[in-house]
Amino acid sequence: MKYYIEKTLNTDFESAVAKVTAALEKESFGIVSEINLHEKFKEKLDVDFRKYRILGACNPSLSYRSLQQEDKIGTMLPCNVIVQQLDDNKVEVAAVDPVASMISVENPDLKEIIEEAKSRILRVISSIE
Repeated sequence: MKYYIEKTLNTDFESAVAKVTAALEKESFGIVSEINLHEKFKEKLDVDFRKYRILGACNPSLSYRSLQQEDKIGTMLPCNVIVQQLDDNKVEVAAVDPVASMISVENPDLKEIIEEAKSRILRVISSIE
């Protein structure tokens, strides 16, 4: 099972980040964390790395419902979405597949919530141009 859902865009990096953020907001996800690996690797390792950003996306309703069913599920949150530069005008967006990432959680009460999260992530990825 593939653990991510991805799409390649013909756009610049910052536009891709903005498009992904807007698409996430339409599905009631907020960005609760953002890690710029390009900057961090330069700062900490003095390494030039491609533009690569990790967006920690959270849907409060889904998170709340999940935590009501499984109090340790916070170890699996938020849903991470990456935006990475492939070449001059190609940017890949990839998001964790909630079903694949939660497969090790043996709690059938989460099934409906996880399926809803996957449907929302699929809509996010398919909607960005």
